Amino acid sequence: MATTDVNPTIAPSGDGCVECLGGGGWWFHLRRCAECGHIGCCDSSPEQHARAHATHTGHRVIRTFEPGEEWFWDYSAEAYLEGPELAEPAHRPLEQAVPGPLGAVPADWKSLLRR
Repeated sequence: MATTDVNPTIAPSGDGCVECLGGGGWWFHLRRCAECGHIGCCDSSPEQHARAHATHTGHRVIRTFEPGEEWFWDYSAEAYLEGPELAEPAHRPLEQAVPGPLGAVPADWKSLLRR
């Protein structure tokens, strides 16, 4: 991984997927861009905003934004990576609903996940 792919000093952009929150969508799990801090939804989420962010910006490395997980992923290599500690917070709030955000998740959400 190139040093430009990770900026450990940049804080996350918020507590939830930027695009889902802005457009009334919902997410399954959250991912954090290791370069700019953008929070997007995972590949199982309907809109896959984290991958779309990587595609549009060239920011290829993400870190999970889920509690209890610490892995990095490189979209260009489609492989896990080791990485440094990132600026706090390291994960979404523990009290935040999964999937989320609360009030936006349809009752049939499990059938809408991507595989």
